[in-house]
Amino acid sequence: MTEPTKTKNLDQSGSAALPWSRARDLLATQTPKENLTFFVGTVRPDGRPHAAGVGAIWVDDTLYFVSGPGTRRARNLAANPACSVSVRLNGLDLTLEGEAERVADAATLERVAAVYREGGWPAAVENGGFNAPFMAPGAGPAPWHLYRLALRRAIGVAGAEPHGASRWDFTR
Repeated sequence: MTEPTKTKNLDQSGSAALPWSRARDLLATQTPKENLTFFVGTVRPDGRPHAAGVGAIWVDDTLYFVSGPGTRRARNLAANPACSVSVRLNGLDLTLEGEAERVADAATLERVAAVYREGGWPAAVENGGFNAPFMAPGAGPAPWHLYRLALRRAIGVAGAEPHGASRWDFTR
């Protein structure tokens, strides 16, 4: 289980620090069943930022997302794996920071594909990635790459009780 090595209370109104378990449990229960939009932020080779929506899921305490190999996001990650992933969960806005690692081992691909299928996306493992009858219009041809986020930091801001804002740091 991924646990933070350090928690910092960012709330300036007196609320207590939020526990990481709140964010982790929301990710585990809301993906892939809820209609959530995740946004991955990357850096272009010239230093300009890039952000795009992705289908992401939390499996076995790890965030995974898919990208077409020819997309701007995949090209950016090949040059610089540092990225952020943001999502609005029920009652908690969450940003995860770390490095994206491409996943090509069959066991992990099969495990993650099974969870995507539970959520309604009929992913099948093919040639070190995924294929399905449908994908985002700009993803390009299959197979689509799977990435795992090596989590370094997360920031959560609660929009529901108990309110608060926290930063969690993780060491790998």
